[in-house]
Amino acid sequence: MRVIRALLSGTPRRPAQDSVLAVVSDLVWAHTAPSHGLEHLRARASDDGMDIYLFLRAPSEDAALDQAHAILANARRPLGSHGYYPTALRR
Repeated sequence: MRVIRALLSGTPRRPAQDSVLAVVSDLVWAHTAPSHGLEHLRARASDDGMDIYLFLRAPSEDAALDQAHAILANARRPLGSHGYYPTALRR
């Protein structure tokens, strides 16, 4: 299991509430294929937007980063409609 932290920035009107965190989590799940190896995710509000921790089934850190990029690329437009944009991935 590999964990990748995705940083989402944006211009939310106020700190993300539980309902917004749930919607963003649902959007990520809805745009993730089984081949991406996503096992679990956790969303947390941050000062600049939101952090999403992606728990991925992957053979290496590089593979996990590739999978995380694919997940966020698929979810980019729906996340953007809620004011959040993926800006960085960290191990």
